[in-house]
Order: sequence, then C-alpha cells, then structure tokens
Amino acid sequence: MGLLARIRKEWFIIGIVVVILSAKLQPSFGVKGGPLRPEYTVSYVAVSVIFFNSGLSLKSEELTSAVLHFRLHLLVQSFTLIFFPLAVWLLLKLLALTAINPWLLKGLQTVGCMPPPVSSAVILTKAVGGNEAAAIFNSAFGSFLGIVVTPVLLLLFLGSSSSVPFSSIFSQLFMTVVVPLLLGQLCRRFLRESLERRKLPFGAVSSFILLVIIYTTFCDTFSSPDVELEPTSLLVVVLTIFSIQLSFMLILFLFTRRSGSGFTPADTVAILFCSTHKSLTLGIPMLKIVFSGYQQLSLMSVPLLIYHPAQILLGSLLVPSFKAWMTSRQKAVKLTSLTPI
Repeated sequence: MGLLARIRKEWFIIGIVVVILSAKLQPSFGVKGGPLRPEYTVSYVAVSVIFFNSGLSLKSEELTSAVLHFRLHLLVQSFTLIFFPLAVWLLLKLLALTAINPWLLKGLQTVGCMPPPVSSAVILTKAVGGNEAAAIFNSAFGSFLGIVVTPVLLLLFLGSSSSVPFSSIFSQLFMTVVVPLLLGQLCRRFLRESLERRKLPFGAVSSFILLVIIYTTFCDTFSSPDVELEPTSLLVVVLTIFSIQLSFMLILFLFTRRSGSGFTPADTVAILFCSTHKSLTLGIPMLKIVFSGYQQLSLMSVPLLIYHPAQILLGSLLVPSFKAWMTSRQKAVKLTSLTPI
C-alpha cells in the first residue's frame, strides 16, 4: 500500500494527532469564549449534527433479521454495559494505589461505560465471516441503549461535573442527542432509497466533526498550565487497554465455546467484537456534556482516544486467525455430518 493510500485509509487517526498538536500550538482559538465559541458551536451544533447524521445512517430496518437471537443480544449488552464497567471499576481500585494520573484512571472508567460502536465491530465481524446480522443489531441497539444507560453509568461511577445539576445534563443530552437521532431516523424513513443510492459519506462527516470536538477539548487543557500528562502514566494506560481487550476477548471466547453454550462459531465472532469494542463517536460528545466544566476533560478523554485505534488495530490483527479458526470449525462440522452413524 502506497503512502497516499495509507494516509487516506488512516486519515482520522492522523487527524487526531494533528488537531491535538494544533491545540497545543494555538489553544486560544478553541477555548471557551474564544473565536470558535465551542460552548455553542461544539456543545450544541456539532454534537447535534453528529447524532442527526447517526440517525440518518443507522439502518434500523436491518435489525429485524437478527432480533430473535435473544440470548446472544442479552450476553452482548449485559457484558458491555454491566460486566465491562464493573470489571474496570475493580481494576481501577488496584491501579489507584499506583502513581498513575488519577484523571487518566477516570478516563479508563469512562471507556468501560461506553456503548458499542456502530461500525467497527460490524466491519470486523463481516471480514471474518461471522454473524453479521447479530453484529448490526447489537451495534445499533447498543447505541440506542447507550444514549440512556451510558450517562447514568458515568454519573454512577464518577459523579457529576462541578455544580451542573442532573436535570440540566439530561435535558442537554435529550436536546442534542435523542432529538437529533430521532429526527435523523424520521428523515431516513422518507429518504432511504435516495440515501442508499447516493452513498453519502456519513462516517467521514461524523469523524470530521469529532475532530473539531477533540480539538476544542484539548484547547481547554493546553490553555491551563495546571494540567500535565506524564509519559509513564500514558504508557501504563496503553498497556492496560490492550490487556483489557485481550483478556475480555479470551473470557468471551471460552464462555461461548464451552459445551452446551448454544452459540455457533459465527455467533462467537460477533460476540467478541461487539462486546469489547467501544464507541468514540458517541463517547466524546457525551463526555463533553456530562463533564462540562472539568479542566481535566481532555485527560479523561485520552483513554477513549487510545482505545478506538487500539480496538481496530487488535481486531485487524486477529482477523486472519479468526478466519482460519472459522474455516477449521466449518470443516469439522462437515466431516461430522458426513460420518455414518
């Protein structure tokens, strides 16, 4: 793959680095009260556009094909929104005894509270040949569920930001997340054929707006001299993130492949990716709303910014191994069916 092709493929990851460096060089442009006016343009307009765009692109009509696989959905959603945040909370009790930056630890907890992403788990499941319909259902349903559950989990594990009342947080979430998402779905009902024919770049639009949100978040950080990020803490967070992903995938693999589980190899692949992947597109705007007023907000967002490329990298590396495993399982099933009784 050539350099230009690689840049086009990884433009969002490169963009994250660019906007963080830009915020470091010129933080005054994106700070609260600055020329960009992020307290309005980001907190309301950008977040609303992201979720309206999500509503337009979310193919909810495809959910019916997988809706009856109840046990699979229950496992994915309970693991994602109950087991995952609780396990991270217990892990952070141990990490709190170390010298790791406490705001990075809070950021790891926010990762645990996030719903699954709409795209990456589906793409990787399809690449392996897993249960794509189940992946689509759980990614979409998890995103809807996360709109309500994730803010509650964030407030439960981390508390509210400064003196912002709960009613204000949830009213802003309703107006900038729920309403635009429902409007997007409503528009999709009338424009579905046109949208599918035109193949609009929904993902690129959301990713670009997300870069603006990340930029303004780090502008606030770099404008405050009190906020520092130690390299040692950052390294420990990176290692912790990869350890969490690998260990959780192993737990799920062993659980779904045990005798009498009732899950096929294709189901296992969908479960592994949907249960361990976390949404950056939903996560960053929600953090911006729920923890508005924290000077350390950007530090809290760092683990999520790391988790996003880490899950894609790890998933991509595992695709060939999962493909080989799926092929071997399918051959074993065929041989078993051909064996005379």
